[in-house]
Amino acid sequence: MSIIQNKKAFHDYFVEDRYEAGIVLQGWEVKAIRAGRANLKEAYVTINNGELYLFGSHISPLTAASTHILPEPLRTRKLLLHAAEINKLIGKVQRAGYTLMPLDMHYKGGRVKLEIGLAKGKKEHDKRATEKEREGKREAQQAMKKERR
Repeated sequence: MSIIQNKKAFHDYFVEDRYEAGIVLQGWEVKAIRAGRANLKEAYVTINNGELYLFGSHISPLTAASTHILPEPLRTRKLLLHAAEINKLIGKVQRAGYTLMPLDMHYKGGRVKLEIGLAKGKKEHDKRATEKEREGKREAQQAMKKERR
């Protein structure tokens, strides 16, 4: 079940591969995510010392959050993947010029997971072509809908 999707990632990048990663979260963050108070728009994934980290994701604390901790909405969160997957990603990001983007936050077995994508940036003309294609599909759907009536 999807919690949040990063639609901006699909607008700005060609996503070639997808990986599912666990996220190291604190208790208040899980509660806030369950309440739908998370945002992935400005988020990105970096590699540091052979580990993956999620930067820029905003999780707004609930007003009823615990009083003995100070919630930090923009803190860096560690991502959990198998070592072989991490090594594969490191190679592609460093050699081939790929970017790691968070695509989707969802539940799996009661845990919060993050789908990250191995992506290449789109040029401006690519974005325009994608927009035209979407618009053409939308017009075709509307024409089909009118014919049915």
